[in-house]
Amino acid sequence: MGEQAVTGTGMSKDATTAGMIADGAPADPADVSGAGMSADAGATSAAAAPPTGAPAGGGAQSRTADVVPGPGGVMTDEVGVVTGELTLRTEYADGQVVLRVQYREADEWYVVTGGKAPLADPAGLDAVHTIAVGLLNRPEG
Repeated sequence: MGEQAVTGTGMSKDATTAGMIADGAPADPADVSGAGMSADAGATSAAAAPPTGAPAGGGAQSRTADVVPGPGGVMTDEVGVVTGELTLRTEYADGQVVLRVQYREADEWYVVTGGKAPLADPAGLDAVHTIAVGLLNRPEG
């Protein structure tokens, strides 16, 4: 996740929302403060406890979803590329968001390469998770 400046100056409300929906009508937009955008928060999975080795304190929160990455898999810091059926966890703690993956139902979690970024407002966690799932889940290739 690289950093990029995005501004909403002069944009209509429709142009500043991601407009993503899943299984129904769009939810109210979630503010992604400091990122200059908002995204619908309705397409997220339930919160789960952080994995072993995850940041503690600071209002730690997480979201998980099962994903199947496309060809080439997902690059991780610890073991390189992982492929096949994975679980993605998007974690927020102490002003930072971290993406981690694991082989479904395994114990070990791996940090997605480039998957760490500052996040000023924990309310943006749902939007970040929704975008990460959209980028990584490519079951059709």
